[in-house]
Amino acid sequence: MNFIDATNIHMYVAIAISVVNAILMWYVGYKFFQILQLSNYKTKPYFTWIKDTKGKYMSRVSMLSILTFALMMVTNVILDATNIDAFWSYFGLIFYFYLVIVFIVNAYSAPKKTPLKITNRMNRLKYSFIVLCSVVTFCIIWFFTQFCSPVSYAAVALTPMLLPLMVLFVNWCLAPFEKWNYNRYIMQAKRKLKKYPELIKIGITGSFGKTSTKFILSTILSEKYSVCASPLSYNTPMGITKAIIQYLDFSHQVLIAEMGARYEGDIKELCELVQPQYGILTSVGEQHLQSFGNLEKIKQTKYELVESLPENGVIVFNGQNDICQKLYKQTNNVSKIICGFDDKFDVYADSIQTNKNGTHFALHIGDEKIVCSTMLLGEHNIENILCASALASKLGMTIDEIRNGISKLQPVEHRLQLINLQNGSTILDDSYNGSIDGAKRALQVLQMFDGEKVVVTPGLVELGAKEKQANIDFGEQIAEVADKVIIVNLSNAEYLKQGLENKSFEPSNIYQTDTLENAKVLLNKIAPNQSVILFYNDLPDNYL
Repeated sequence: MNFIDATNIHMYVAIAISVVNAILMWYVGYKFFQILQLSNYKTKPYFTWIKDTKGKYMSRVSMLSILTFALMMVTNVILDATNIDAFWSYFGLIFYFYLVIVFIVNAYSAPKKTPLKITNRMNRLKYSFIVLCSVVTFCIIWFFTQFCSPVSYAAVALTPMLLPLMVLFVNWCLAPFEKWNYNRYIMQAKRKLKKYPELIKIGITGSFGKTSTKFILSTILSEKYSVCASPLSYNTPMGITKAIIQYLDFSHQVLIAEMGARYEGDIKELCELVQPQYGILTSVGEQHLQSFGNLEKIKQTKYELVESLPENGVIVFNGQNDICQKLYKQTNNVSKIICGFDDKFDVYADSIQTNKNGTHFALHIGDEKIVCSTMLLGEHNIENILCASALASKLGMTIDEIRNGISKLQPVEHRLQLINLQNGSTILDDSYNGSIDGAKRALQVLQMFDGEKVVVTPGLVELGAKEKQANIDFGEQIAEVADKVIIVNLSNAEYLKQGLENKSFEPSNIYQTDTLENAKVLLNKIAPNQSVILFYNDLPDNYL
């Protein structure tokens, strides 16, 4: 009987199996969709993840395919030898579906720093993938039933091995629509911004410190203005577009847009959307060096904010950053302000006193001076406060209003956030991301505390060719401050250990775990009461 026949019951069973398999493959492929989303739906970083992780997840998926295929083949051979009813040929699928479900449960129970977000775009990918996977599965069943009947339904077990390519194929097929949809939202946001001609628009960029500076500036400006700031770490075109469409209204006087970048032209694109009149450049460093290729491209990309400002615009530079100082000197298209820790800067702080309860300093703006206090820890936060204060002053705020705003600042979650535990221990949570400069500053803050000091870190990533040496240096710096170290993940363990050994760090005080969850369990065993624990950096899921 022809397999494709309305009277063939096996065809309908094959359709049902194809649909069920496609739904299961969506869950098996969770990691591939998650990485694609983290890669901004771009192919290159998606393949970079597969290469950098040595295909670890792909290997697990392949093992699932091979194991279930073998079990189903054995079952098929046994049933074929008994010459029983054809419907028993489906029996082997029990092994396949059972092992697939076990795989899914284990995959979903694994900790994730940034879980897959089910956005409208991801839903379109999801349902398109399910349709594609259903068709592919049915075609596989038809082919092997017609031309290689001993394999029969065992061939269904081959579909997990096709997941990486099917995910990409669906993404490519939807790309033209997504581009059109992207432009539609961008135009909607631009039209909305035109309705607010008096709106003060501020762009903030830098290799690090963007989000902290955004929240600091928002808090200070709120003493005088109604402020709309892009939430969390929304710093992409769609993130800022979402903030404009959903959160901006006629009550707001100020819009603050955090601007992130991984490739040349990213900041320029964001500036074309927001059209800021004011800007802050927090830093320029080697963060995301892997995607940019070299430091010069990072510098040029961050400077796109300065180049995009109007003639009457104002840009604030963090003078404590060497590259920012150089960019300040070359800027002549707009008004400029530079901030730092001595009186050669336009806005500066001195008499800085930092302890585990916060920071006190004297703020100088022009001829005015005022003593300020904040709960924020570390001199890098004073740099961020100075930049925000300089711009607030330019926007007409008095130094007293600025001080009041500074006194209300709260630590940003996972950015050197102080957490006191019941056993008397203290956690310094600086796990959001990591950079070379940020690592030094986090260790400086850790050094201020009394008690046994423990560092929990996976090291530094996204530094390209400089990653090895950066982690060796980081290991040496940790050895100068910490008593114990827990290295999370294998990515940079060898280099961190090398740095620790260079400073004769006690080997018995170096621990290693594969996940952050296991590191937390280990902490309960090795960290006594009254310890101070620094969580520095948390690998993004595309490094796991």
